[in-house]
Amino acid sequence: MPAAAAPALAARPTSGGWGRFALRRLRRLVVSLWVLVTAAFAMIHLVPGDPVRAALGLTAKPELVASVRASLGLDDPLWLQYWHYLTGVLAGDFGTSITTRMPVADTIGARLGATLALAVLAFLVSILVAIPLGAWAAVATHRGRGKGLELGFAGTSVVLAAIPDFLIGVILVWLFAVTLKWLPVAGIGGPANYVLPVLALAIGPAAILARIVRVEMLTVLGTDYVRTARAKRLSPWRINLAHALPNAVTASLTIGGLLLGSMIAGTVLVENVFAWPGLGAEIVSSILLKDYPLVQGIVLMYGTGVLLLNTLVDVALAALNPQSTITEG
Repeated sequence: MPAAAAPALAARPTSGGWGRFALRRLRRLVVSLWVLVTAAFAMIHLVPGDPVRAALGLTAKPELVASVRASLGLDDPLWLQYWHYLTGVLAGDFGTSITTRMPVADTIGARLGATLALAVLAFLVSILVAIPLGAWAAVATHRGRGKGLELGFAGTSVVLAAIPDFLIGVILVWLFAVTLKWLPVAGIGGPANYVLPVLALAIGPAAILARIVRVEMLTVLGTDYVRTARAKRLSPWRINLAHALPNAVTASLTIGGLLLGSMIAGTVLVENVFAWPGLGAEIVSSILLKDYPLVQGIVLMYGTGVLLLNTLVDVALAALNPQSTITEG
């Protein structure tokens, strides 16, 4: 066998390993989604008392309560209710709202876009801020330089990452909307309405990601190939941008994907601070109204989004670095 063919043959198990890895992740996603749907179904049955009576109020007529219960299928046997719910979810039918009598899927569809826009914009802002900031901090503090800068960067990032999103939102409203009157307080409209809620969601994750990028960048700057690039008299810009930064960013992709999932979950509180017409504001009002079918549907959307993002990040990283799948159990 020619010696040149050996590397190509040796790479084949890695490709197969990546395929098996992706298949395992897909199976895990399916099981996780089934658990999520089952938990959402159990939600309405774990509520003490009659959920329909709780949603309609104590003064609702018994005939109305009985009619709503029958329309929701709550008089059927439990196994039949579960089967109808499971098949309905697979078909995109999340049930009917108790309070509005509208399909839950319609309500979710009307508000999903606002939530996704907020989360995606916040994610992009955090990435665009964190990567250059973390890389600059690493270069500026490499080899023991800039001790004061290192302490200031670490302290500031820890504080910003520890403050809850909704509290950052309140501070931003007080400063830029109430005191300085530069930006609108709440609601959705023009580009100015996006600034404060996007910042409220992006500041904490950007601080976390900037610290991770700095640590990864410092690690890469100490590798042999970077030292070799310096020995070849390459310019610092070329070393940092072309050689070090791509490897540091690739290692930070996992945390970045997880942060996007946390941003989607974080919209629940931020949307209520800024009266943002998304799923986060809707789920809070649904909980207050005890509209459990609507709560079920929104919880499913949030959970499914986080699970899908985590799976996509894992598979993307495995595609970028197939060798990492070898150690995967």
